[in-house]
Formats: sequence, C-alpha cells, structure tokens
Amino acid sequence: MAGVMIFVFFVLLALAVPVAHAMLGGVAAALWLDHKPLAVIVQRLYTPTQSFPMLAVPFFILAGNLMMAGRFGTYLVNIARLVVGNFKGGLGQVSILGSVMFGGVSGSAVADATAMGNALIPVQKAEGYPGGFSGAINSASSTVSVLIPPSIPLILYGLVSGTSIINLFVAGILPGVMLGVGMFIAVAIVARRRNLPRSPLEGGFAAFRSQIFSAIPALLMPVFVIGTLRFGVATPTEVSVMAVAYALLVSGVIYRDLNPKSLWEAVVDTAMMTGAVMFIIMASSTIQWLLTAERVPQELAAWVAATIQERWLVILALNVVMLIVGAFLDLPAAVLLLGPLFVTIGHTIGLDPVQLGLMMVVNLSIGLYTPPVGTTLFISAAIARVGVMEVVRSLAPFYLVAILVLALISYVPALTIY
Repeated sequence: MAGVMIFVFFVLLALAVPVAHAMLGGVAAALWLDHKPLAVIVQRLYTPTQSFPMLAVPFFILAGNLMMAGRFGTYLVNIARLVVGNFKGGLGQVSILGSVMFGGVSGSAVADATAMGNALIPVQKAEGYPGGFSGAINSASSTVSVLIPPSIPLILYGLVSGTSIINLFVAGILPGVMLGVGMFIAVAIVARRRNLPRSPLEGGFAAFRSQIFSAIPALLMPVFVIGTLRFGVATPTEVSVMAVAYALLVSGVIYRDLNPKSLWEAVVDTAMMTGAVMFIIMASSTIQWLLTAERVPQELAAWVAATIQERWLVILALNVVMLIVGAFLDLPAAVLLLGPLFVTIGHTIGLDPVQLGLMMVVNLSIGLYTPPVGTTLFISAAIARVGVMEVVRSLAPFYLVAILVLALISYVPALTIY
C-alpha cells in the first residue's frame, strides 16, 4: 500500500494538485486498491485536531499578526537602519537584521517576506539596487524567521516527533544568528563589488532613541516566550495564549494602533493561515498512519543501518533527501511528512532529535527560495516586479551561506546545545 500511496501522491503533485489533497488522494488510492474502508481517512483526519498542544500554532500566529498590525514594522526598520544602515548596501543589511528581529515576533517566513519585502524592496530599487538582488535578499533572509522563537515549523516538528518544543526553541537561536551573520557577510561582499549605497537613519541616535523605546515592548516577545518556557512557568500552549494577551496589551495600550478593523484583519489572516496549516496536518496524519501500519519507518531505518555503515554518510543522505523534498513541498508539509520517518532513522545512528529538528528546518527552509515551489522566492519576485529566474541568479551567495550553516549544524552537535 505504501508504494501505491507514494506513487499517486507524486503524480498528483506533478499535476499541480495542492499538497494536502495529493496526500489524501494517495492514501485513498492505496486503501481502495487494498479493499480497505475509506472511512479510515475521515477518522484519521479528525485525530490530530484533538491535540491540546496543537493550539499553540494558531495562537502564536495570532500574536504575530496582532503585533505587526500597527507601527511596529516602521520602528523595526528604523532601528535596523541605525544599527547597520551605514554599511555598504545598508538597506540589504537592514532586511537581514529586520528578519532576525521580525522572527522573534511572527515565527513565519512567509509573513516576514511579505512585510519586509513591501517595506524595503521599493526603497532599495529607488536607491539603485538591482531588482533581482533585492528580491534575493528578501527571499533568503526571511527564512531566518523559522529559526528564531516562536517558530511555527519548530512547533510542528516538536508535535510530530515528540521532541520538547522548549528545547527546540532554545536550540534554534544560535543557528538563526549564524544564518543571519552569514547572509550579512554575503550582502557586504556583493554590495562592495556593486558599489551599493549606505543608508543610515536620518536623525542619527536622537531618532533612534525614540524608535528603540517604542520598539522594545514588541522586541521583548521572544524573551518573554523563551523565559516563560525555560523556567517552567507554563506549557507552550499556555505561553501561546499569554503571547496573544501580551500582543493585545502592546498594540492596544502601548502603541494604541489596534482598532476594530486591524483586529478583524489579524483574526481573519490567522484563521486563513491556521486553516491551511491544519489541513496539511490532518492530511499528513493519514499518511503517517498508513506508513506506521506498514512499518515503513522501522524497515527504512533497518535498511539504512544495514546499507550505510558510516554515520556521517547517513546524515549526508538525510540532508540530500530533505533538500530535494524541500524544493517541491512547502516547509510545514515537508516537516510533517519527513519528521516521523527521519526521527526513527536518527535514533538508529544516535542523532539527537533536537539536532535533527534544526537540520530539518534549516534544510527545508532553503526550499522556500528554491524553484519550482519556493514561496518566499515568488513573493519577493512579485514585490520586486522582476522574473523569478532573475532573483534566482542573485541567490548564489545565499545558497552558499545556508549550505555552510547546514553542514555545521549537521556535523557539530555543540551548535544545537539547549
């Protein structure tokens, strides 16, 4: 049955069927050919919706949407301009630093690419940046958001693998910073070669002082999340609800820019994003059930252990598979699909599940700016008003940085200490 499911799944993907529908189609075809009742699919679709920890996903999304509904984005960009705007290619550096700070609020690369892209790409082009390079910076730097807590992909990985979300959040900080620093260096090199302008904040430190005091409440969001989880004050689900209350307090009382319209838009956006993620989670649970029933994870792990003797080769093989899958599947779907399989394989070679989770998220995030599916790639190209391949041609240094960080995380476990 597993072979039929996988075949039908990839055929439907090739026909441009949405991922969740392709998953359900593959499972339905396998059950039908094996003369099993299709009612099993309905039962499996219902099961993951009853998970209490799953509530953390919509609440963290809502907290980020509430925080970004007002002027926080402007404060964030201005702070980044003062800190790094005086470097060559200053606006490119602002995009990267902004993504690092934005990630601590939204946890979503797509939200980051949209918000930061709309704020910075038109200004970059007006200052002489090639459209393809502006799009490349935005599409690549936005993926830092999936490592800085609260990260939605890390939450999903923790749920499907049984790994501590607290440990994943703490372990994601250093790789996120490494990725940001690497991209910062890449932009600096390209900016010097292309003689791109500096873009310091007008008004200097006097302007910065007012901006930083305005932005501090929102920038404390990741500190609040990590601190609350680390000291055992509440569970991840409870912290996500507290994060929404915190976002309402900051936006409604401190910033005073949360009105009924922006609140409604934040709730609607959250509902749409949650619906898309939950449908994929529900569909993936049917695949996980079928693979477990067929003992595919155990048999695959046994085959890997018997065929590939060297631990470093197993890790390399896992990374290659994830790179390929990430180019064709969106990040949440890929995490949900590969997580249970790879945790079993990682266990056979003594690979820490937290380290594997960071490997998976960094690896699959590369797919977000890689054709043919790359979500942040297409968003950035559309904002920059250039062709996708023009953006791809400027992405080479960012691919190099991401692969280097991925290699370090994969083979230096100390970098994922939690």
